[in-house]
This record gives sequence, C-alpha cells and structure tokens, in this order.
Amino acid sequence: MVHVTSSTGGGETSGLDRRALRRGKRLSGGSEPLPPPRKWRAITLATLLLVPAFWSLMAGLVAVASDDNDAPNAGPAIAVGLSLIPFVFVALAFLSEHPRAPGAVLRAMGLCLLIGIPVSALAADAVTGIVAGVGAGGIAALRADGPHEWRTRAIAVAFAAVYCFVLVRMAGALALLPAPVFPFTCLGVADHFAEWRERQPARPAGTIDAAEPADATEPD
Repeated sequence: MVHVTSSTGGGETSGLDRRALRRGKRLSGGSEPLPPPRKWRAITLATLLLVPAFWSLMAGLVAVASDDNDAPNAGPAIAVGLSLIPFVFVALAFLSEHPRAPGAVLRAMGLCLLIGIPVSALAADAVTGIVAGVGAGGIAALRADGPHEWRTRAIAVAFAAVYCFVLVRMAGALALLPAPVFPFTCLGVADHFAEWRERQPARPAGTIDAAEPADATEPD
C-alpha cells in the first residue's frame, strides 16, 4: 500500500485544525472545554429546577382554562412558575461555566419568550410552547465549546418540540411527565453529536492510496 500525501493537503489540514482551535477558544472564552460530567451535572440540576416551574405553570394554565367556579386562582401558580424560569437559566449558565453568564441569561430569557409564545399559539398547547421556549433559551445559556454550534442545538430543540407535540396528541396528560426533561437534555445530546462528528477522521486533500502488485517479477 502506497500512501502519498501532498504538502498542500497537509497545510490545509493543519490550517483547519488551527482555525477550529481558535474558534473553540473564542466560544469558551479562552478556557479549557467543559468536561462532559460537569456539563451533564449542569443540565441535570437545571432540569430539576425546571420541574417545579413547569408544573406550576401547568397548574395555572389549567385553572385559567377551567370553567369550574371552584377552580383555584391561576395567578399565584403562573407567577411562581414564571419567577422560577430565570433561575433555571441562571443555574444552567453558571453551572456550565459560561464565560459571559449574565448576558447569556438575559439572551436566554428573551429567546424563551420570543420562541415559546408563538409556538404555544401555533401548537395550541402550552406544553409544546414551554419545551420550545425553554430549549431555545438553553441554547444561549448552556456554554458552547469548540464544535458546538447553535444550528445543531436549534435542530435538537425543534425535534424535541415536534416530539412533544405528537406525544401530547397521542398520550394526553401522560406527556406532562417527561416534558420538563426534553429542553436541556436535547442540547446535551446535540453537543455530543457535534463532538463525535468533529472527531471523525477527515481525508486530507491530495491523499492517494494505491495497492502494490502482489507479485513483482523482474524482467529477464
């Protein structure tokens, strides 16, 4: 097996590596990439904080939609749920060691409202809207390193929202149980996929593999 590599291909590959390294440092603020166990710890704790906010919002929205005169007042439940959402993004940003955590939290809150409200209106259910809005906010709040891209995360959030939309129609109230797990878990899975794709070996330009003859005979 003959392996021929042109110098141009090697230069291009090393140039790509240097650009990827600079990009990773820029996204992470020049620090080392966050280890996966610490990232999943941040996702887990933020999800645990999201659960009471989610259930409080659901309780309030159900009370609003109820025609029963004895239905509880929806205001306190909705207020509690909305007041907890910022702390969810604070936990996600600071526990994932985002280099610009305060600004990331503000962007997360803006994205949560910007995406969550229209999706709730289009889907005609609050569960899908909350999953889409909180997931969109998580894109900004969760620290991004190296190969992590907002496009990959956005696709993951869209998939989680569509899955939740279908689950609500098929399973009804049972969809409320796993729904709080979707927004941030899909971001972690998207980042792992991006890291796996980055590790795949790329064939350098100008590389030629040629098989040597099995038997080489010298002319008489």
